[in-house]
Amino acid sequence: MDADKVTVPKDYTIGFIGGGNMAFAIASGLLQKGVVQPDQIYVSATNLEKLEKRWSPLGVTHTTVNNVEVLQNATTIFICIKPQVLPQLCEEFNMKVCPENREAAVHQVAVRTHEKLLVSIMAGVTLNRLQDDLKCLEPTIFVRAMPNTPMQVGVGCIAYCIRPFQNGTPQIKRNCELLKSMFDVLGIAFEVPESQIDAITGLAGCGPAYVYQFIEALADGGVKQGIPRAMALQFAAQTVMGAAKTVLDTGKHPGVLKDEVCSPGGATIHGVHALEQGALRSTVMNAVEKATERARNLS
Repeated sequence: MDADKVTVPKDYTIGFIGGGNMAFAIASGLLQKGVVQPDQIYVSATNLEKLEKRWSPLGVTHTTVNNVEVLQNATTIFICIKPQVLPQLCEEFNMKVCPENREAAVHQVAVRTHEKLLVSIMAGVTLNRLQDDLKCLEPTIFVRAMPNTPMQVGVGCIAYCIRPFQNGTPQIKRNCELLKSMFDVLGIAFEVPESQIDAITGLAGCGPAYVYQFIEALADGGVKQGIPRAMALQFAAQTVMGAAKTVLDTGKHPGVLKDEVCSPGGATIHGVHALEQGALRSTVMNAVEKATERARNLS
């Protein structure tokens, strides 16, 4: 399937429990690419006024403070809340959805979940924990994903793993294929072993923040040398984008490309020396390591 021409059927709806930055990035990317229409999106959050203010410019009108409403209406539901809020969400679903919860029978809502996908982007929350905490939603298919915010402009990174399932219906298989296709539209996507998700969180999930800091520092360096700030920022961002695209398009190792820019005795090698003196590479590696450790600790 051509990643640039993916559209989902009108009966395929997408829900977001939590309407923050990552949910907004995923939805923005899908809408920008024409994969879904605004009326196919459902979003819930605790503050309806803020939710509507942020999401209405996208044309999304299905906004609510009721998480169960999203669960009811969406084919694929992204859980975009902080890991520490998960117990509260599980309690809500256990009280309002689980048929075995007789004490809460008066509050229960009929939710058909057996062909839905539940996609968690919560750092550190394992598939086993999801299944254990949300047993009431079985046999929903659980997916763990680690996206990053550049998805909103179609150049994101998404790593994901789908909990193995047996005897999946054609509808489940279709929904899984549609999810994979949507991920491909949003950037580059890899299905990986769950054991790699935390490290990918430290690298690609957190990575944009590292790059934004580098762009800011690069621009500040230009300003220090007399370049107007707006121009320096454009040059810095374009330089980073161009270098990244060169790596991806040529397939050359970054070290080889770096050597191609460094003329003997030239300006570039003097700048590279300064970066080495500042331990740039070691610092970036430490950042990935620290973020990975934090993601693991969250579990």
